Amino acid sequence: MESAISLYALSSFFSFLLLLLHQPRLLLSQQAYVNNKQLACDDTTNDNLTEGFACNGLRNSCRSYVTFRSNPPAYASLVSVSYLLNSQPYIAEMTSINNLTDVEPVASDTLIIAPVDCACTSSSPSYYQHNASYVLKSETYMLLANDTYQGLTTCQALMAQNPYDARNLTKGLNLTVPVRCACPTATQSSAGARYLLAYLVTWGDDISSIAEMFGVSEKSVLDANELTEKSTIYPFTPILVPLPKEPTKIVTAPPPASPPATPSVPAGNNSGSSKKWVFVGVGVGGGVLVIALALWFFCYYSQKRKQPRSSGLTPKKFSETSTTDDTTVPVKGSSYSGFSSGVRDAIETLTVYTYQDLQAATGFFSEENKIKGSVYRGVFKNDDAAVKVLKGDVSSEINILRQINHSNIIRLSGFCVHEGNTYLVYEYAENGSLSDWLHSKKFESYSVLSWKQRVQVAYHIADALNYLHNYTNPPYIHKNLKSSNVLLDANFRAMVANFGLARLAEHNEEGGLQMTRHVVGTQGYMAPEYIENGVITPKLDVFAFGVVMLELLSGREAAGDSKNGEEMLSAAIKRVLDGDNVRENLRAFIDASLKNDYPLDLAFSTAELAKRCVASDLNARPEMAEVFITLSKIFYSSLDWDPSDELDRSQSMSRGR
Repeated sequence: MESAISLYALSSFFSFLLLLLHQPRLLLSQQAYVNNKQLACDDTTNDNLTEGFACNGLRNSCRSYVTFRSNPPAYASLVSVSYLLNSQPYIAEMTSINNLTDVEPVASDTLIIAPVDCACTSSSPSYYQHNASYVLKSETYMLLANDTYQGLTTCQALMAQNPYDARNLTKGLNLTVPVRCACPTATQSSAGARYLLAYLVTWGDDISSIAEMFGVSEKSVLDANELTEKSTIYPFTPILVPLPKEPTKIVTAPPPASPPATPSVPAGNNSGSSKKWVFVGVGVGGGVLVIALALWFFCYYSQKRKQPRSSGLTPKKFSETSTTDDTTVPVKGSSYSGFSSGVRDAIETLTVYTYQDLQAATGFFSEENKIKGSVYRGVFKNDDAAVKVLKGDVSSEINILRQINHSNIIRLSGFCVHEGNTYLVYEYAENGSLSDWLHSKKFESYSVLSWKQRVQVAYHIADALNYLHNYTNPPYIHKNLKSSNVLLDANFRAMVANFGLARLAEHNEEGGLQMTRHVVGTQGYMAPEYIENGVITPKLDVFAFGVVMLELLSGREAAGDSKNGEEMLSAAIKRVLDGDNVRENLRAFIDASLKNDYPLDLAFSTAELAKRCVASDLNARPEMAEVFITLSKIFYSSLDWDPSDELDRSQSMSRGR
């Protein structure tokens, strides 16, 4: 009898061992990190990572916790967040955990912890999840997952658990929202974990800081998510944190002074970056949320302005009388009493070149050194620069640029005033203007901008405009953004240029909008309210940026070719995305020179963002801060995209037909 029992036990042990060998997720007894794969909504090759955490714990149901960041006006109190997450039964516990009352308004981006009931689904394979419900407004599955729910669910999970096709969503639909949660495994329970908390990664986070925030070991967090110390994590994605007891109010530490440098994307279709850092996160479409991140950005840009630029031209300094002296001789404002006050102020921070300096640098402004119009290439001590000749008083542009030190805004290094003309000396952009790359037929040496380069350019422009609108003091509106005013350096770093029309972004003394009767701009880029009523707000730049994004997507001119019956890009995108057969229409809209070497899901997200930017109603357009955050995620996701993935998916879909 004992022998039979022993044989049975031994047999059971080997059966269990075989099961583990065939179920690696069970063998590890942890949860695989989603690794940003939730952005590829149509990708069915993600090994179910995006549909939920595996049901592999000791229990089929448990109390779990999730985090959410307050997002006024819709989700600015505990009670509003509890309704979104279907955590109303635990509102009393939420008030205790977060040390807040249930209805008091909380500041934007306040980290809120919410208890949820987590249980295994009846599907096969089975996932842990907490069910919430949501009445659809105008979101797509992707926007609902990544913006409204901030990454606590995925578009793949939403599509799997709702009967509505992704391209036929209508306002008023009642959707099931599977919120990601999990219960402790045997390994975690034996180590003392009683709960798992789904923490949404944000700015500057790494595994070490997350572990420290909750008072647990870094190894326990790494193991819980099947990560290593070299793994990359992305906002907004959930990281599971094993907790030995119920969580309490979290006071987050200040973020690091400066985020990781933006990687350059070299020419060509290189695959994703292998660098390991915590990427700047974005919630797709979450505009008001981003405003709450102003404190972080303020610190970031304050540091950035104190630091020397890491790339781009730094022209040599010249004295006012010598073309050979490398040092700058301080020039007092009193020596230039005939200048406007703006130029006199700028003298203290910019190099004052002599006209002889500029003649020597540009070959006496020869035709062979002419870049375009009144802009010439100059060489100062073996460094290239661009010299722009302007008539009249340009002190306004000088004063704006002398205050700015941003890698995506053209750098003004010095100037010269000679016989009524002002000569501005800028850093040199080796690759010319974005317009040349997208539209010019005369530059046969230009190759096609890859998808990654296009997204990088859009991301850089958004960074520059967000900086102008929110982090310069005072803030400015560029007012003349277009593809010809975006310059590209040797590494395709985009730089916004031409600040001749820029003006302060502020209300008038009566508190109303800025108005003008003198409407100046380029057809195709000007917002309707500016053309019709002369209204000037930062949303002018948002509209123009949306048009530039559409140029990057389509390769077409902003105003179209009226002779051939082409419509403006701002109108064309609405027809593409609002009609039937969106997928096919979008492919037809995207620049044919890309030859389908782009991720369609990310292209769709970019097109949707551009469409919102060019909305006729300025109040329907997102703030530039939101646009920047959205593009951050699209950009970093594009870095990880491999063109071969799109080919494999396309072939798989073709075989499926």
